[in-house]
Amino acid sequence: MKITIPSRQNCRKLFIQEVKPLLIMAFVLFAVRSAVADWNDVPTGSMKPTILEGDRVFVNKLAYDLKVPFTTLHLAQWDNPQRGDIVVFFSPADGIRLVKRVVGLPGDRIELVNNQLLVNGAPVKYGPLAQQTIAELPSAEQPRHQFATEDLAAHPHPVMSTPALSARRTFGPVTVPAGKYFMMGDNRDNSFDSRYFGSVDRRRIVGRATAVVASLDHSDYFLPRWQRFFTALP
Repeated sequence: MKITIPSRQNCRKLFIQEVKPLLIMAFVLFAVRSAVADWNDVPTGSMKPTILEGDRVFVNKLAYDLKVPFTTLHLAQWDNPQRGDIVVFFSPADGIRLVKRVVGLPGDRIELVNNQLLVNGAPVKYGPLAQQTIAELPSAEQPRHQFATEDLAAHPHPVMSTPALSARRTFGPVTVPAGKYFMMGDNRDNSFDSRYFGSVDRRRIVGRATAVVASLDHSDYFLPRWQRFFTALP
């Protein structure tokens, strides 16, 4: 059997016609994900009941600024995170991407007293949480938690606590340094956040998480949670 070895010219032609367009397309796709929009899979429950394990959240990377693709260098900036925003950022502790809520802006004085948040000395208001939101959690898990709606800067959102857990329910007061933001998880008793690793530098913030685009139930054979698809985050 005769084996035909492609000539150098044919290989170059194949690369130009077939491989090069695919490489360009892949580069453009990853550049867009890096600088414009992306999604973030959430493997832990630190943002429950707002975000559940298995949710895939949409991240708007143009919410605050434009970065050089594949870097944290800013080309332009038109806004900053606000209290209540859910943001994706690189952890100061280990560089892992995390999803948390902004509770403190530069210059804010943040304090937590028995899981009640105080911002600049003023207690944040709390109210009951709708049963519809609580029902998103497995029924066997619900009795272990306490739920509330936290009204942070006219930005109401769910929070929960777990009395059986040993947690940092009292913290501070601390003043957020210039150029940094204080992050907390909505699952207040089970979240590794700024109470432990400190405030987060502005340049570490990737973008704002705005919606759940898909959701798989880790506790039920990874079946889709259809009711959570394409739902806005509070």
